[in-house]
Amino acid sequence: MTGSSRSQRDPAAAPEHVVFIVDDDVAMRETLGSLFRSVGLRVELFGSAREFAQIKMPNAASCLVLDIRLPGVSGLDFQAELAEAGIRVPIIFMTGHGDIPMSVQAMKAGAIDFLTKPFRDQEMLDAVARALERDQKRRDSEMAIAEIRVRLDSLTSREREVMAFVVEGLMNKQVAAKLGVSEITIKVHRVNMMRKMKARSVVDLVGMADSLGIRRPKA
Repeated sequence: MTGSSRSQRDPAAAPEHVVFIVDDDVAMRETLGSLFRSVGLRVELFGSAREFAQIKMPNAASCLVLDIRLPGVSGLDFQAELAEAGIRVPIIFMTGHGDIPMSVQAMKAGAIDFLTKPFRDQEMLDAVARALERDQKRRDSEMAIAEIRVRLDSLTSREREVMAFVVEGLMNKQVAAKLGVSEITIKVHRVNMMRKMKARSVVDLVGMADSLGIRRPKA
């Protein structure tokens, strides 16, 4: 993408936190860019929602400072498009023409904040800090779940069966009866399963199963 108002760096190239600014007002973009850079944040500037839509999202915590009134797609419509596309970047709306229905709609759709121009620098910085913290927590959670899924994929089909019964609370003897094998066989599968899942206890294992949305069989 081209455009003099935007940093020429690849948005996906660096791991530091990123603040995206989408506003057709060049002066506002540059002012906000300077504000965020003054506190050590990486900034990417765009004049329209369509420009922003062309980039590859970075592998880093980020947030979007979005003007409510934009050429082409409005900020609210773009918020809906991002949600539909599964792009969960936290959004901070800003407007010079805001009203209560617009702010309610934005917040219901998951916006972090809705700031009316002119706003104080600290208001914006606080909103961005909250947004970046939320996105970092989401990313950390997704990474943890992805790691657990890798562990789950390492299990044999029998170990998965044993895991499902263990998280339901069944004892080795009960699992053995249900699967038609000896109790010692279940003990071996259980030890291997717990080791592969890196579960320190049954409670730990239950938490992993819940995070993956694994349905437990009826006892």
